[in-house]
Amino acid sequence: MRKKWIAVLAAAVVLMAGCSSKETDKKEVTEHKEKEVEVEENASPEELPYQFPLTGLGTDEESSDRAVAVVVNNHPKARPQSGLHKADIVHEVLAEGDVTRFVAIFQSEQPEKIGPVRSAREYFIDLASGFDSFFIAHGYSPEAKEMLERGVLDNINGMQYDGTLFKRADFRKAPHNSYITYKNIVKGAEKKGYGLDEAPSPAVFLSSEEAGQLDGTPAEELMVKYGSPSFDAIYEYDAENEKYHRFNGSEETVDLESKEPVLLDNILVVQMNHQVIDNAGLREIDMATGGKGYLFQKGKVNEIQWKNEAGRIVPYKDGVKAGFVPGKTWINIVPSISDVSFDSQQ
Repeated sequence: MRKKWIAVLAAAVVLMAGCSSKETDKKEVTEHKEKEVEVEENASPEELPYQFPLTGLGTDEESSDRAVAVVVNNHPKARPQSGLHKADIVHEVLAEGDVTRFVAIFQSEQPEKIGPVRSAREYFIDLASGFDSFFIAHGYSPEAKEMLERGVLDNINGMQYDGTLFKRADFRKAPHNSYITYKNIVKGAEKKGYGLDEAPSPAVFLSSEEAGQLDGTPAEELMVKYGSPSFDAIYEYDAENEKYHRFNGSEETVDLESKEPVLLDNILVVQMNHQVIDNAGLREIDMATGGKGYLFQKGKVNEIQWKNEAGRIVPYKDGVKAGFVPGKTWINIVPSISDVSFDSQQ
């Protein structure tokens, strides 16, 4: 059915011919033990003594690593990105215009390189705060700069470390070419005196039995619209592997270096009130009030209500906290719940 969504996007491209979706940056003034973590995806959490707090996947050793949040570029000129396939949670949210960016949270895995890194907004910092993350961005809006200088979150920024901790790739042009290695993230934390050895509090996860008995409306394909075909996201459920693949149109979201696809276990789409606050298109997004949403898991969907709990977006169904399937989660934040559509047909 992805062909159907691609056809919809293609039609939109034709309608938008002659227009450009330029990203505006007028107001912008990237080893905590370098390691490859072997995530026990085939073992149920109950079979291992510990679980990673943000994936619920089992591990032989208790993880004490701090969460790291990185603002990642999603402009077409920045794709494919590096490191997203190892993020525990990715928030996709509008910046200016119809352009989305990612706030990727890393804890259970530490990719060698992440990027392209992009600039911060107030609500990106809010999203990272729910995990007490070490926050990484390259640039900022005036409001975000004030928050970071006030110490809302431990952070380093490419505005101060361009060419040192943050490196420019020669195969892409600025502002789509800023990258940071995990080794340099750790160096930055050490330089600023920040600790990286306190894990975030765990999310709520379903047991293997509960995940296997999930109820809901069949929904093996879904589309999240952001107003521009270049940024509309399509998800397709792979029943054999019990994972969702992510696409922008016909282009699958994969890692630049390894070509590994981003594979997801939970897709949470939530409606939040968006308001444009200036001529440059900067937004305010209400991340506190709560509201409607959809939770896609195991090829099924349930309507949910979301709440902000200590800075995190938490889904509730019938008044009870809805658990996540152990694994990776993608959270799409949209202005209207009507921006998501799904189809259960093969």
